[in-house]
Amino acid sequence: MITNQLKWVYSIAVVVAVNVALQMNQNTVAQAGSRIAEKTAASNIVRHVDTSKKLVALTFDDGPSETFTPQVLELLAKYHAKATFFVIGYRAKQYPQLVARELADHHEIGNHTYSHVILTHKSERRILKELLDGHNAIMESVGADESHYFRPPRGRFDKKVLQLARNEGYKVILWSVDSGDWSNPGAAKVARHVLAKVHSGDIVLFHDQGGNRTQTIDALNQVIPALERQGYHFVTLSELMKSTEVQK
Repeated sequence: MITNQLKWVYSIAVVVAVNVALQMNQNTVAQAGSRIAEKTAASNIVRHVDTSKKLVALTFDDGPSETFTPQVLELLAKYHAKATFFVIGYRAKQYPQLVARELADHHEIGNHTYSHVILTHKSERRILKELLDGHNAIMESVGADESHYFRPPRGRFDKKVLQLARNEGYKVILWSVDSGDWSNPGAAKVARHVLAKVHSGDIVLFHDQGGNRTQTIDALNQVIPALERQGYHFVTLSELMKSTEVQK
């Protein structure tokens, strides 16, 4: 009798142990699958383009600004440089003439959400609203579907943000060189930092709004001619990505 009871207890223990092991294995597989999915999603983000040509993409976030965007545009025109502007939707509605001017000057327009809210941990509905409202604001400004790139505010994203952006036909763009102009460390420091970091195929982050951007203007007046002397050309994101088939 005691032997049969021990056998019964042992059998139950074996079944429990097997079930626990199977559950742990399923959790491990699920976690591994999630990590692979996140890695795959992140690999679809463009930070830099591999190219043998001396090309650089200047990008400007958070505009347009009634004060500083015209100064940036004048500076770019002076050096025959092209750039990509990631505009905030509500600001595009405030200054549609500036968005139209960016496009008329042969620059490119990108979507930087409607209200510059951080999208991580937001609902799909909120993320989609930010994307679509930003898109529609650009459409109203220029009268055409000219926004094909998306940059999440502060470069922060999760798998849901990436998937929804791709579903709407956007390529997600970050950067390989952060100028640091947002912290206003001084124009000379911004310029030195960018000149020390830039290589062919880089995407450089600047801002034409979000505070006093005088240092940005002054730094650009140093950076652009210095890089031109090194043989670099300043192009839009589309032009940069056409220069190669290999991106990272």
